[in-house]
Amino acid sequence: MRHSLLLIPGIIMFFACSGQAQNYVSKRPAEGDRLFTSQAVEKKIARTTAQLKNPRLAWMFSNCYPNTLDTTTHFGEDENGDWRTFIYTGDIHAMWLRDSGAQVWPYVQLANEDEHLKHMLAGVINCQFSLIALDPYANAFNDGPKGSEWESDLTDMNPWDHERKWEIDSHCYPIRLAYQYWKVTGDDSIFGDKWLKAIKATLKTFKEQQRKDGPGPYRFARVTDRQFDTKSNDGRGNPVKPCGLIASAFRPSDDATMFEFLVPSNFFAVTSLRKAAEILRTVSKEQGLAKECEDLASEVEKALKEYAVYDHPKYGKIYAFEVDGFGNRLLMDDSNVPSLLAMAYLGDVDINDPIYQNTRKFVWSEDNPYFFKGAAGEGIGGPHIGYDYIWPMSIMMKAFTSQDDKEIKWCVETLMKTDAGTGFMHESFYKDDASKFTRAWFAWQNTLFGELILHLIEGGKLDLLNSIKVK
Repeated sequence: MRHSLLLIPGIIMFFACSGQAQNYVSKRPAEGDRLFTSQAVEKKIARTTAQLKNPRLAWMFSNCYPNTLDTTTHFGEDENGDWRTFIYTGDIHAMWLRDSGAQVWPYVQLANEDEHLKHMLAGVINCQFSLIALDPYANAFNDGPKGSEWESDLTDMNPWDHERKWEIDSHCYPIRLAYQYWKVTGDDSIFGDKWLKAIKATLKTFKEQQRKDGPGPYRFARVTDRQFDTKSNDGRGNPVKPCGLIASAFRPSDDATMFEFLVPSNFFAVTSLRKAAEILRTVSKEQGLAKECEDLASEVEKALKEYAVYDHPKYGKIYAFEVDGFGNRLLMDDSNVPSLLAMAYLGDVDINDPIYQNTRKFVWSEDNPYFFKGAAGEGIGGPHIGYDYIWPMSIMMKAFTSQDDKEIKWCVETLMKTDAGTGFMHESFYKDDASKFTRAWFAWQNTLFGELILHLIEGGKLDLLNSIKVK
């Protein structure tokens, strides 16, 4: 049955040929209450929803895709008159370097169609670079030196820090975003003093966390009843044998690593350092810094080949999740990105790499301790929420990295069925009942869903999406 689309403020109405109408009330804030509006994004929403024949899917896309702009984007100028954009993660009013880089990523492709959007994106990058230089070991920041509920953490807290959990990907996401923005727009104005200070801080921190000269200056401990919210050994974590890999005290989930060399994040560091080197050579004319980035990327890449691969008795050669350089390894995957599953999405490995494909089979199986399956769906979770809670992000990563139409269709259908009728994605849902979920407002997952739908349409999968019958 064919459908036509009529957009009315607050309501998306799909009229079937029979004349019967089904209404989906928009869950977006009223126009006057939206924090940031891009005409290019609005046009993209209208074009995309007009292409989608499933009214529920179109409704979910129109709610989710602009969620970062609607509810979390605070755009303006800094004290020097440069664009500055502070992005909340959602229900927590702080800016994660990882989340903010991922939240605005799907809008970069539209930057040349909307100068206002382009300035906002430049503002995110400027803000991220400034924050990295301010405290390269922090993962999340306040919009000002306001202090934090985590001030009692045993680490060198800065008043700007919301949380100071050292995570490799906190430096990688800003590089990924800045590189893509530059490639799309050709605008190199973002690569000034803030950029140079940030990349120097990144190089220094990465090298410190190779642990060649001891554990380095960073330590973190918290008085807590959650094992994964603190580090052992007086905040230094479990011992490592220096081998060229970079230690990450915490995962992208903000959960502590067991073995400090987090493999997906080290892969992300390799590609990020090479992107940084290209910028430094081409724009900054900093040949020495570029070579430092390239040399470090090559060192980490070599160590990954030597230490990250495990010959699994069932799956063959796979990538471990964490290693320590002594030969110990953790075989699992977490739902947060970077993850083993998401490495092909990020471009850190070739999707046809046989070790990645073996790993992909392993992580989406009951041999992964954090793979859960129930009446509502199946997918990967993690210790951040605990047993039996599946993150929609893992299902999205399965779809992004799939080469099988049936698998992709199942992923989208499952995402549609597990929104608990809200029209939004959540942090996680219970495997047997999707109405039991965590975080009603998590902008990264919402925007990522929008990104997935656009990715599938642009990849020639519109007919597949339009074959979905979920209501």
